[in-house]
Amino acid sequence: MVETAGILCPESKDKFEKISLSRRTVTRRVELIDEDITSSLNKKTESFTLYSLALDESNDVKDTAQLLIFIRGINDTFEITDEFLTMEFLKGQTRGEDLFDQVSAVIENAKLPWSKLVNVTTDGSPNLTGKNVGLLRRIQNKVKDENPDQDVIFLHCIIHQQSLCKSVLQLNHVVNPVMKLVNFIRARGLQHRQFIAFLEETDADHQDLLYHSRVRWLSLGKVFQRVWELKEEIGLFLERLGKADEFPELSNKRWICDFAFATDIFSHLNELNTKLQGKDQFVHDMYANVKAFKSKLAIFSRQILNKSFTHFPTLATLKEAGAKVKKYSESLDALHGEFCRRFSDFDKIDKSLQLVAYPLSQDPETAPEELQLELIDLQSDPVLKGKFKCLKLNDFYASLSKAAFPRLRQTAQKILALFGSTYVCKQTFSIMNINKASHRSRLTDQHLRSILRIATTKLTPDFDVLAKKGDQQHCSH
Repeated sequence: MVETAGILCPESKDKFEKISLSRRTVTRRVELIDEDITSSLNKKTESFTLYSLALDESNDVKDTAQLLIFIRGINDTFEITDEFLTMEFLKGQTRGEDLFDQVSAVIENAKLPWSKLVNVTTDGSPNLTGKNVGLLRRIQNKVKDENPDQDVIFLHCIIHQQSLCKSVLQLNHVVNPVMKLVNFIRARGLQHRQFIAFLEETDADHQDLLYHSRVRWLSLGKVFQRVWELKEEIGLFLERLGKADEFPELSNKRWICDFAFATDIFSHLNELNTKLQGKDQFVHDMYANVKAFKSKLAIFSRQILNKSFTHFPTLATLKEAGAKVKKYSESLDALHGEFCRRFSDFDKIDKSLQLVAYPLSQDPETAPEELQLELIDLQSDPVLKGKFKCLKLNDFYASLSKAAFPRLRQTAQKILALFGSTYVCKQTFSIMNINKASHRSRLTDQHLRSILRIATTKLTPDFDVLAKKGDQQHCSH
């Protein structure tokens, strides 16, 4: 109609462009696109030599438990496919056996061999990770039944673990007053407007405070930084309102010192988390950032104990910092120990990660015996050395001869197929909460699944075929 209007009555073309499709037409087209994407994914899964799953559980606005499953597969040419597999809706209990029944049905319906499952990454909840009856134990038993030599690598989301580590800092006596202060100003419309006007009057460096909730913990470092930079203006504003007595911490030098330390360390943690976020990251890159951060913590602790605050610029502005260096050094040591403890599952595979990521610098004698000869051949070939420098890692391993490097290719496929985090799941749950909200809570399970698949896919539907299919149906609007 739009194309016809452009010829017959071009002056009215914009009116045709504003006509909305009927809800049935939209629904039908969403279903067709979903079917096409699913069909394309099924064709790709047939060529997978290995695959991994990322699992996460959450509740929607109707308190229906949702099990989200993403798949990452790799084929013989090292093409990596990272896609939404499905979302299962749990109407009853969510015990380990209930989750396993759902996952098992999904894998069998997708015709994915259990023997090719190499990794499962979760958020670490008990019903997923229980030692005896959890989902992961049942998956391991199922894989062993089909392939006794196959060990599934179970990983706890690297981003989730990193967020849990900060609890050992024991900074609630700082966090709670700061959050109370921010909420006091931001939660009341009149006070918020007065505060913005006050900042304009005083020509402050910032025009407002950042808002924080416990769910969005990643914003904590930025909130602390903003409150620190505006602490003088905030103090004057509270005095103007006659509310300074409700926040005695702002006049407590010992608390201010802890506040400065928290601002700096939360800034470092946010920087690490930013590096861990994003899609299509390889596990070795993510874990390299974690190991680097552990090394930084060791340096931070030693330097602060020696009253050097090079990497803690906020703390360096206070004279009182020198009296509390032992306390802060011990807090950093505790954080370092917590990082070492929580990332033990990644430590177990670290040698394999290093071997695949940096094969040219590995000592063949310390490598697994079945890989030693292939590793020597690889390191002795100048052509392959050149390829390693200019190709992406998966493309480099795809270029290796199957006859000359069979075991090295197989090891690389296993490592490159791993999920390091459930980031894609968390991101998809955010999309779910936007689409299935309180004013749109009657969205069916199947249509919600279709919307999420379309919103997250990297596959391109064949729109020409879908358009012809839609024309042939001649459905009523």
